[in-house]
Amino acid sequence: MMEDKRNKEIRKAAALRYDRKIDDAPKVVASGRGVIAEKILDEAKKAGIPIVEDPTLVAVLLGVGLGEEIPEEAYLAVARILVFLHNVDMGKRGGANGGNVP
Repeated sequence: MMEDKRNKEIRKAAALRYDRKIDDAPKVVASGRGVIAEKILDEAKKAGIPIVEDPTLVAVLLGVGLGEEIPEEAYLAVARILVFLHNVDMGKRGGANGGNVP
């Protein structure tokens, strides 16, 4: 049986970096579609980096150049993700909230 590749959705991925000590806003450090997206996701999994699926946000981030700050329209979505990741990290350390999504 042959797979109909037209119906297969092309994977999309973007990776962000944010260090509040040096960055004014999160920056896109990797992004891509297809094979590139798969590599980004594989590297994140290998590094133990949590993966959040948000098709609307990834569509916005794919339009941002590498090393550029995210646009203001993405701030709220990214802030929610950062809070979630902080809570997950606190849960691993035995802190309060234990990774509950805001």
